[in-house]
Amino acid sequence: MDSITLWFTLGTGGMTLGTLLLVAGLRYVPRTDWRRYAILIAVPAIAVVAYALMALGIGGVESSTGEIAFIPRYVDWLLTTPLHIIYLGLFAGAARSIIARATVLQAATIVFGLVGALVASPLKWLLYVAGLFAFAGVVYYAYVDYDEAATTQGGNTAALYSKLRAFLVVLWLVYPLIWIAGPNAVGLMDVETTALVVAYIDIVSKVGLGLIALNGHLAFTDAETPGGVPADD
Repeated sequence: MDSITLWFTLGTGGMTLGTLLLVAGLRYVPRTDWRRYAILIAVPAIAVVAYALMALGIGGVESSTGEIAFIPRYVDWLLTTPLHIIYLGLFAGAARSIIARATVLQAATIVFGLVGALVASPLKWLLYVAGLFAFAGVVYYAYVDYDEAATTQGGNTAALYSKLRAFLVVLWLVYPLIWIAGPNAVGLMDVETTALVVAYIDIVSKVGLGLIALNGHLAFTDAETPGGVPADD
């Protein structure tokens, strides 16, 4: 087994374990929040499929620069990162229109990154910059509109939202750095090293956010659950 297959296989295992942990945690979440919590379970579950495909050697395509871009990785991100944005918005109690705009911007960030990885310069760098602007819009919504909604709810919701937002945004800021250092851009990292780093960050962000949210549920008092909904007796 070559190193890149090993990293993808470990990524599959890590995402599988994370999914199972989050499923097991469902019993501690109030039934009123099950639908929202299911988003957190779906995120690593989707990643399991993407990593399994890559471990099997499926989905790698040659870019215009001769490097390999892994399509399942970007499809994973196109599905899961907007789900995280939706979850944060629902948790904060933001307006649906705000959540929709933030979700579209996050999806655009991934699309720009994918196309940028496949094409040559200078279009590659124009798309990279476009992706940065789209992501800046996502961060704006997370720190302004979402934050205002969470603050209105106050209490445990506002505190846990701040923790979830900071965790996710800080980790997501690493991805543009990986992209630019990877083989499809500057080339400071080879494809194997990039696969290892991305797998690690993916597991931490996808599974970690779910576990932090679950821990928040456990930490809430019986009188209040995330979103300000009275807990079941």
